[in-house]
Amino acid sequence: MSSVRRVSDLLHAGGPGRDAGAKAGGSTRARRWRPLSRAVGALRLLSIRELRRRAARTPLWLRLVAGTLLLVTLAIALTGGFAVQLLRGYLVDRVDGQLTAVGRRPAEPPPPFQATGNASRPPRQFGSFYIVLLDRNGAVVRTVQEPPNADPLPALPRPRQDRRQWLFTVEDPSGALWRAIAVREEDGTRFRVAAISLADIDGTVSRLAVIVLGVGLAVLVALGIACYWLVRRSLRPLGEIERTAEAIAAGDLSRRVPLRHRRTEMGRLGRSINGMLTQIETAFREREASQERMRRFMADASHELRTPLTSIRGFAELYRQQSSQDPVVLLRRIEDQAVRMGLLVDDLLLLARLDQQRPLERRPVDVLSLAAGAVLDAQTLAPDREIDLLRLDDSDEPVRVLGDEARLRQVVGNLVSNALRHTPAGTAFRVGVGIVSGSQALIEVADDGPGLASGDAERVFERFYRADPSRSRSDSGGTGLGLSIAAALVQAHGGTITADSEPGRGAVFRVRLPVCPPRREATDERLG
Repeated sequence: MSSVRRVSDLLHAGGPGRDAGAKAGGSTRARRWRPLSRAVGALRLLSIRELRRRAARTPLWLRLVAGTLLLVTLAIALTGGFAVQLLRGYLVDRVDGQLTAVGRRPAEPPPPFQATGNASRPPRQFGSFYIVLLDRNGAVVRTVQEPPNADPLPALPRPRQDRRQWLFTVEDPSGALWRAIAVREEDGTRFRVAAISLADIDGTVSRLAVIVLGVGLAVLVALGIACYWLVRRSLRPLGEIERTAEAIAAGDLSRRVPLRHRRTEMGRLGRSINGMLTQIETAFREREASQERMRRFMADASHELRTPLTSIRGFAELYRQQSSQDPVVLLRRIEDQAVRMGLLVDDLLLLARLDQQRPLERRPVDVLSLAAGAVLDAQTLAPDREIDLLRLDDSDEPVRVLGDEARLRQVVGNLVSNALRHTPAGTAFRVGVGIVSGSQALIEVADDGPGLASGDAERVFERFYRADPSRSRSDSGGTGLGLSIAAALVQAHGGTITADSEPGRGAVFRVRLPVCPPRREATDERLG
């Protein structure tokens, strides 16, 4: 206490001197308090950030349950508090009405004195109300009525002279509240005061508050248990999604989220996640397959390039050693292997360009003319074979497609060359052209050769694939990329190519391409 007084003396000392140095002292104190205010602001910011971090680390189910209980607690507190205050106001209003009625009734003169057991207590006239008469100074002149077994009447304030009656509340020494009304008598010299204790009302209100509190706590406990069970049950699919994600991260790409009803949020989420997982699994499978094809392709390409390079090196070594063989024959062999290697490199370059999906020069192409040219070339190369050109439909209209004529000619030529190379000498085959389904041009190359196994027919369009591994490329004169190039070119034209074959029944290769639109065809004819 003395230190506080000394500080106060120091602050208030000096009189006029204090006013003179107020400005200088004010700026000094501002500079001194500025770091402290900054520190307080930093602490507040840190506390808010810490609360946010803790909230972020809190499990979702706990936040949902806690948030629900907090909202219900606020609702119960507001509702209960409003109900308690409403009840107390209603009861006090009733008391005020009774006090007003009592205050307006004139006090009857007391009956003649009768000897009783308690001569000092006046008789009751207006129920459990205190009724007293006060003078102008607030002194009790006479007690008109005193309830039995009641607490003493608290000290009353001095009556107001400017009003005829007014209601007020007083407090006794024990803290209990009393409600009273003061009414000025007709003569203006005395005031009649009626008062009643609010202990019963406060007790009723307190009991109601306890009941509201107890019921509210019971409701909160029951609601907390129910909310915990419901939230945990509702969030169970999230746990399943978490376990599925962990399994997928461990390498099991086939795992899926258990499906719920499609109308629920978890059901829609599960279906979306499963769709995403299917896409991811498909992408991984395609990537693995692509990498496997690339490894196999590189190995096959290396093997195919190594064979002519080895031959060239061997013939060059023989020529260098001046062997007994004719140098012209050796040089011809070197040239043949170089040509073969050049063809292989050209085919690889063409496949690389097709993989890059470079645009093709598209214009109407007569497929029947391409097939006729391929048949004529095949008859020139193999005059001993029976090669037929057929029309697969009953129409006489030209079969035209929109595409690159040189590339489509290469497709038909590769299919015909494949039939020539991989069927025995003298085997007949057919080349057919027609329009099917009204919108597709069909090119069909069918032979009567030994055919292919079902597994070979599915893989015949793979690069460097050999149905008979014992046969080398030099035996057939090809690079092993003819059918792969044909498939890539057909796909680039928006078509499909298939192979149907059975052992001993020959093979049938079918190419389907979109027919050239009539408008585009008519336009090109007019331009021509």
